[in-house]
Amino acid sequence: MAHTISRRDFLRLSGASCAAALAPSILAGCARPKVDENVIKVGVMGPYSGEVAQYGLAVRSGVELFVKQLNAAGGINGKRIELDIQDEKGDATEAVNVYYKMMEDGVVAIIGDVTSTPSIAVAQASLRDNMPLVSGSATAPDLIKYGHNTFRTCITDPFQGRVMADFAAKQGYKVVGTIYNSGGDYEVGVNDAFVRRAQEKGIQISRQEGYAAGDVDFKAQLTSIIATKPDAILSPNYYQDDGKIVTQARELGFKGAFLGADGWANIVGGEQEYASAADLEGCFYDSSFVSANDAANVQDFIRAFNDEFHEQPTNFCALGYDAAMIMFDAIRRVEEGGARPSETEAYRAGIIDAIATGHVEGVTGAISFEGTGDPVKSTLIITFENGVEKIFDTISS
Repeated sequence: MAHTISRRDFLRLSGASCAAALAPSILAGCARPKVDENVIKVGVMGPYSGEVAQYGLAVRSGVELFVKQLNAAGGINGKRIELDIQDEKGDATEAVNVYYKMMEDGVVAIIGDVTSTPSIAVAQASLRDNMPLVSGSATAPDLIKYGHNTFRTCITDPFQGRVMADFAAKQGYKVVGTIYNSGGDYEVGVNDAFVRRAQEKGIQISRQEGYAAGDVDFKAQLTSIIATKPDAILSPNYYQDDGKIVTQARELGFKGAFLGADGWANIVGGEQEYASAADLEGCFYDSSFVSANDAANVQDFIRAFNDEFHEQPTNFCALGYDAAMIMFDAIRRVEEGGARPSETEAYRAGIIDAIATGHVEGVTGAISFEGTGDPVKSTLIITFENGVEKIFDTISS
């Protein structure tokens, strides 16, 4: 984990810079701005530039769509929602800096962070402030262990690994190999959980092959795995790598199934073809969202998203939308109870309690919480038929 600065040091340093920048107001320093009781300010943080910006931007677009719809419907208790959106560039130290900046801006809650390492850093920093946090996409299991104020709408890495191992056993696979980015927390987390559960289920893990981030040639690892004659290969990576891995395995003659996690989302349907329809036929991955879901609320979301952004939403967009739904459902109930944003500590505590006891019908499934910040929700098993994603099964948590 990247080094983070303490809140005291941050405030000392930012106070000095603020005094220099605001010389006419030096006596006021960097005091919190006066709360406008007609506005509910919520922070939205994520990587909007840098190597993982595509995930942050996708989550942010889902949040923005929900808030636009909410404000158009009159807001909450007649109050307008204002988003304080800030870029942490995919860096844990920058994420903590952004967190304290949002504190000074007077946010009552934060939707974020997006990737796991910055999210964990923010979770640690936020505990002393009792700041409500809802992440749409941070899957590392440690995220929620730092305090009762942190929640997520996505399923975790270990959960996905166990789901896919159970699915492999249900499909009758006896021998499975795995190939994964050995430097990625997400990829390692899913792989390790899959291997443990698969072995419990009597599946032989014939070979595990790692690769380094940035690799584009996987044929050496795949040749070693294919030599063990597996029924299936687990590739729990992000879609850019998974597409190359599937294509190269087919070129080497492997005809069995590939299994994946939600990093596969967007492997088809985007501007770039990451693997051909023929190569993906009969592969499976788990995800909370797929556009093939014909549920009315899912299709309404897809249409609204397309109208707003002129593109199809991904899993990350949907998870961001649901993170906003959970947060603002909780804020609505706090407002209905008579609390006001200016009552900072009580307002935040009320939001946390409301999230913990809430239930929403999200576009990634029904979501509630039972004693932890991990959601109780279902997940989908997605397959491919003629290059089109189809729901193969629904798994309850």
